[in-house]
Amino acid sequence: MGGLRSLPVNDILKRQTIGFDDVLLLKRVFYEDGIVSSDEADLLFSMNEACSVQHADWPDFFVEAITDYLVFQEQPRGYLTAANANWLVDRVSLDGKVRSKVGFDLILSVLDKARWAPASLSKFALSQVKHAVVTGKGPLRQGKHLAPGKISEGEVELLRRILYAFGGGRNVAVTRDEADVLFDIDETVAGSLPNAAWTDLFVKAVANVMMSASGYSVPSREEALKQEADVDADSDQASLLSSLLSMVQSNLSSMQTAYHDQSIEERALARLEHQRIEIITHEEIADADPSWLVGRLGRGGRLSPSERALIAYLNHEGPKIHPTITEAVCRLGQAA
Repeated sequence: MGGLRSLPVNDILKRQTIGFDDVLLLKRVFYEDGIVSSDEADLLFSMNEACSVQHADWPDFFVEAITDYLVFQEQPRGYLTAANANWLVDRVSLDGKVRSKVGFDLILSVLDKARWAPASLSKFALSQVKHAVVTGKGPLRQGKHLAPGKISEGEVELLRRILYAFGGGRNVAVTRDEADVLFDIDETVAGSLPNAAWTDLFVKAVANVMMSASGYSVPSREEALKQEADVDADSDQASLLSSLLSMVQSNLSSMQTAYHDQSIEERALARLEHQRIEIITHEEIADADPSWLVGRLGRGGRLSPSERALIAYLNHEGPKIHPTITEAVCRLGQAA
């Protein structure tokens, strides 16, 4: 895209409008050489920020061009380093919050296209959904009417997309950073009418972390977190809670076949892969250790509906998990 500077960029910035013809010219230059330099990436960001009037084709082009620059032009190609992830977050956010929906879409695109990205970027993306749920504000809630403390099925699906994008189709356990955000969201929505789609995702994600922390090999995230919730949202709360417990027990019935004990060789290979990714991304991946998990369960003094569903399943099925988690599950199950 070396010809970007030959285009009337200053004129576009001056009139603060990106029209259809402007997008056509940008696309032509982009597809001619398929290369975006750091200076050109800065120019594209300047155009996106300065132009309040944008043709409908601009957001998709902008996301594609910046994704291509970060993932396929910058070294190491195909991966995203912590430095590049921080640069991206700084460009699309203010005080830790994305400034626009296109900025969020760019984060999601980069996560989806990169073979591996820092876990902090996935956490950042998840945190944007958390902000929408907690405050009822922000670009992800724009034009929607949903009170703070409630989560929509669309937002649950967005969380699932982020988790899928970071996993990249590989057998990667949900990380501690990601699970932390999910626990925070669950604490926020615990006082509202239980949402079946949310409970389905939360229970599967936390079960995934638990099994990984207990030494199991995990399936792909697509298999571990696939949507299966089907509960009548018009039921009264008691019936809905009962249905949620049954749903979780049914949906996780195959967990014992999806997860298996790792051999000594498999554990060694997993550690090496873990280290390799940390070297590539220049960011440490925090382990989801059993003590941390126990500290998060029922942290507000009582179990949320989703946590109750998880504990009920674990008590019923009794998978072989770490003793620290087992003790907590038994104690919390009795308290519930």
